[in-house]
Amino acid sequence: MNGGPEEVRCMLMRGGTSKGAYFLAADLPAQPAVRDDLLLRIMGSPDPRQIDGLGGAHPLTSKVAVVSASAGPEADVDYLFLQVGVERGEVSDRQNCGNLLVGVGPFAVERGLVAPTDGETSVRIRMLNTGDLATATFPTPGGRVDYTGSAEISGVPGTAAPVVIEFPPGGSPLLPTGNVLDTVAGTPVTCVDNGMPTVLIAASALKITGYEAPEHMEKDPALADRLREIRLAAGPLMGLGEVEGTTVPKLSLLAPPAHGGAVMTRTFIPVRCHTSIGVLSAASVAAGLRIEGGIGQDVAELPAAGERLRIEHPTGFLDIEAGVDTGGSDPLARRTAVVRTARKIFDGTVFARPASTLDPRSPR
Repeated sequence: MNGGPEEVRCMLMRGGTSKGAYFLAADLPAQPAVRDDLLLRIMGSPDPRQIDGLGGAHPLTSKVAVVSASAGPEADVDYLFLQVGVERGEVSDRQNCGNLLVGVGPFAVERGLVAPTDGETSVRIRMLNTGDLATATFPTPGGRVDYTGSAEISGVPGTAAPVVIEFPPGGSPLLPTGNVLDTVAGTPVTCVDNGMPTVLIAASALKITGYEAPEHMEKDPALADRLREIRLAAGPLMGLGEVEGTTVPKLSLLAPPAHGGAVMTRTFIPVRCHTSIGVLSAASVAAGLRIEGGIGQDVAELPAAGERLRIEHPTGFLDIEAGVDTGGSDPLARRTAVVRTARKIFDGTVFARPASTLDPRSPR
């Protein structure tokens, strides 16, 4: 036994195109190591099927949001994202998740952290992983969260209530290396961070079209080797240090749009190819496309400044507003906003797999 609770109040939610377990911070152990051990047992890791837990055998469904009342005046709630490994017993807080972010506002209202208003409610969120802020606005008729509505997002069947996620202007340079173009592991790239450290690469530079199905890309060992080489070399250049055991930076391969959007993408997290694209990854891609001279200049078909960018991905598209101020010495992000949806799947008590002598940080 590790001393942590074995029964925990939990809400399973779909946020954007991901799914994860949402917890109040007060319901989890305060010590990170004890908390992470408990979450591994709750999610059923390490196990490629995650058969003995909540995880869905994919990084997009092995995620955790930990929410608490905010400690500062700039936000209503604090949100810690934890990526739980599937085949490896690892829990990482090295990145944000814009998909689970979509469910944080509704969850905060459901748990009584934020008082709703009749009509719609806005919740100011601090993302503890990076310190960035966001505001989520969603319908609360009669003071209750309403998950039903007519908003559609690619990669999710049916419709749901819209959740508008707005990110304030960033104060940090969009280009963490200081360059619009870098050559990393022999490949021209643009390294950008508009909420998610992302390396933009022309798919053609890796001798692929960029329209391949995700499962096809994942079975290409030569592509996997090149992506790993680029990611490991880009990490230190972007100020992320050694990234061998992390999921950042993301790698987004760009190709000309196929369905009337601005660009086609294939995003890796870091080995599995995303079946769509995360909100923060899309924000970084969109901002990167707006920087003159970047990798996207010869690939994307951009609308006029101020218009929404449609980012195409394997299962559809994501529309996002992304403005960039290029008047200074370094480009800065202006307003970034996106419409997504979330849905409560269940609310109750989750029972963790019993602790055992198995080292949870080693693959089976």
